[in-house]
Amino acid sequence: MRETITLRVDPEYAADLKKGYPLVLKKAISEEQQHSLEEGDFIELIDIHNRFIGRGYHGHQNKGIGWILTTRQHEDIDQAFFTKKISKAIGLRQDFYNDDDTTAFRVFNGEGDGIGGLTIDYFDGYYMMSWYSNGIYSFREFVINALKEVTDFKALYEKKRFDTKGMYIDQDDFVEGTPGDFPLIIKENGMNYAIDLNDGAMTGIFLDQRDVRRTIRDKYAAGTNMLNTFSYTGAFSVAAALGGADKTTSVDLASRSLAKTIEQFAINGIDFEAQDIKVMDVFHYFKYAARHELKFDLVVLDPPSFARTKKMTFSTAKDYPKLLADAIAITEKNGIIVASTNNASFGMKKFKTFIDKAFKDTKTKYKIVEQFGLPRDFRSTREFAEFNYLKVVFIQKLS
Repeated sequence: MRETITLRVDPEYAADLKKGYPLVLKKAISEEQQHSLEEGDFIELIDIHNRFIGRGYHGHQNKGIGWILTTRQHEDIDQAFFTKKISKAIGLRQDFYNDDDTTAFRVFNGEGDGIGGLTIDYFDGYYMMSWYSNGIYSFREFVINALKEVTDFKALYEKKRFDTKGMYIDQDDFVEGTPGDFPLIIKENGMNYAIDLNDGAMTGIFLDQRDVRRTIRDKYAAGTNMLNTFSYTGAFSVAAALGGADKTTSVDLASRSLAKTIEQFAINGIDFEAQDIKVMDVFHYFKYAARHELKFDLVVLDPPSFARTKKMTFSTAKDYPKLLADAIAITEKNGIIVASTNNASFGMKKFKTFIDKAFKDTKTKYKIVEQFGLPRDFRSTREFAEFNYLKVVFIQKLS
């Protein structure tokens, strides 16, 4: 039997929790109260007047110590609770299940579907659970049983995205069912992508960029010389090539990006030898491109929120304007820059100030032509913009 710990919330944070903010911030609970908590404990939150706020679980995740799962005081958090939440989430994605052109999408998006700390992705019959704290991992059997009840899966996989340092735990990711034969070819808006659910922290594609890849293919790629920075497995490059780009250049520091990008081109019938794939530091590439007077009509900037090399560190919160300025310098007049970040510590309004600073610093005029947040399957809490972490802006360089 799990212990339930009652926690009194600091008045400064109680109002947001009462309005539906689901993350219990470390600052909201005194250190003295936190000493009594163990990961997976049920927590009941009350205000300074002992009025009930919500119930959930304790689990360290970034700046939080747990999540509120229900604001109904007498609702049990049990197998039926998890089954109901997961069943509802899957029901809301039925149009994705019925789309033959897209066979990979998110079926459960953490707090957006009512259970913070857990995501579940679908890959053509295979389900991948991602756990973001030891606390939510303690409910593992509830989630597995729910998926058994409400889905007809080929196999279940999981990824533990936590440990004492907040890093991914390397493990055998297969849970049960019939193991997949990887790489698995999934479809996204008719494009092919190779993924592997049993190969480290990532799968080979970021599903939250689906709408952006389609937009690049359908509206911006034709006839362009395209540069894809921080390219990972080259998914944006594939979209551009299928959209009629004359040539793509993919740049990523990871040595495995070369083979992975070649694979993505090959399964789409694209001659990878006609494309340029470079394993090098993106910041060094900008200098290389400027030195060789290379120019691009379409540039994708999708850096990690934080990166460290031997000579430098990069943070989107501090360094995005400089990164964008480097991209502006090698973008043709009237060219398009796709500026993207998944840093949840700032919103779209702040991100646009980074964009404005970069163009002002380079004395360049620009126009924002469209923008994106998370796609429909990545449901988020509307009242709190930080949970809609993805920010993508298509910018036209005017001069």
